[in-house]
Amino acid sequence: MKDFTFKKGLLASLLVSTSLLAACGDDSTEEGSQAEGEEVTVDIFQFKVEFKEQFEDVVALYEDENPNVNIEITTVGGGEDYGAALRSKFASGNEPAIFNIGGPQDVADWKDSLAPLSDTAAAEAALDGTLDGVTVDSEVLGLPYNQEGYGLIYNTRLFEEAGIDAASITDFASLEEAVKTLDSKKEELEIESVFAFPGKETWVTGLHLANTFIAPEFDHNVLDAYDAPAVDFTYSEGFKKIVDLQNEYSKQPTVSLDYSQQVEELFSLERVAIIQQGNWAYGSITGIDQEFADGGIDMMPIPVEGYEEGGLPVGVPMYWAVNSNLDEDVIQASKDFLDWLYTSDAGKTAVVEDFKFIPAYEGYDTSKISDPLSKAVYDASEAGETIGWVFMGYPTGWGQDELGANIQKYLSEEATWEEIIDSAKAAWESDRQ
Repeated sequence: MKDFTFKKGLLASLLVSTSLLAACGDDSTEEGSQAEGEEVTVDIFQFKVEFKEQFEDVVALYEDENPNVNIEITTVGGGEDYGAALRSKFASGNEPAIFNIGGPQDVADWKDSLAPLSDTAAAEAALDGTLDGVTVDSEVLGLPYNQEGYGLIYNTRLFEEAGIDAASITDFASLEEAVKTLDSKKEELEIESVFAFPGKETWVTGLHLANTFIAPEFDHNVLDAYDAPAVDFTYSEGFKKIVDLQNEYSKQPTVSLDYSQQVEELFSLERVAIIQQGNWAYGSITGIDQEFADGGIDMMPIPVEGYEEGGLPVGVPMYWAVNSNLDEDVIQASKDFLDWLYTSDAGKTAVVEDFKFIPAYEGYDTSKISDPLSKAVYDASEAGETIGWVFMGYPTGWGQDELGANIQKYLSEEATWEEIIDSAKAAWESDRQ
């Protein structure tokens, strides 16, 4: 099995004793702390809607411990375009202190606004490989949120009642057979369709699904994708088959189906059997049905036809960046907060137990990873059954604005598959020139 860039650190380092890092965390919050002195405001502009409330609660705890620090949070994500919103935020002149970047392409795009973070305790604790995509000339410019993975989330009860063993689904043919079995038993299972395929969400199609079929082409290395002058779509036919399968057996119309409908209205209410999403969806599912979220769901890989070493795509979804354009006291306060979040005892507890994150840092008790989707991702990593995330190395906007938008045209029968692939290839080459 091909090791993805981050696996080694995830396996070896998550089991490190928490006591060593706790001391490091305590140092980071004391040195340069804003607990005394003039009040400083840290504006955070972040993308992850799934942990918005939990994040706000943790920030309130930090403010209690650091009364001279005021943290304001703006969350933009879900169906909104975070990248466009961030550019608008900077253009308005009201620049945030902490914001999110996705990897090497974002580092290049935002390089003039990225404060060095190599001296933070969080950077020191980051797992092997997780900083590769945000390190330039040995300088760390971002800190990882967490580790995430995605695939096909399925309803275990419906699979059992349909007589389907998920472990037997190892390639496209066996997935197609299972889907047809579920479809033939829709009335008996009391479901509306097999899939809820959110064609409206170009990040689902143009970033995540595309990555599954593009990552093997770049040896699962985001930097290889970032440096590539062209993309060949070696597994284009397999990509098309998965798009077609999800679309044909999905609640319609897929081109207008969004994340909320997919996860909350259809899957969480057991109106469909399978969705393409990641472990971040657990929070949305549990918000609808806690019992179903904890005992009725699991995750399996998206099969890549013609590629035998598949698995769950696992990687860092986003990085925290600190704005270098602001006053030094704001920069220091921002770094202090991020250190506290990932290296203090209170922060580490929140990361695993409240945020339901798979940590991207040493010193965590991984037995606290409790939800079934995160456990599936962690178990896949431990077994080496993963593929890499390379979509952070796509040209700026290419995944969503080019490929994802054109997949919508394909779903609407306004373009052929060959046309959208040819267009995507040309756009990649043009952007790389």
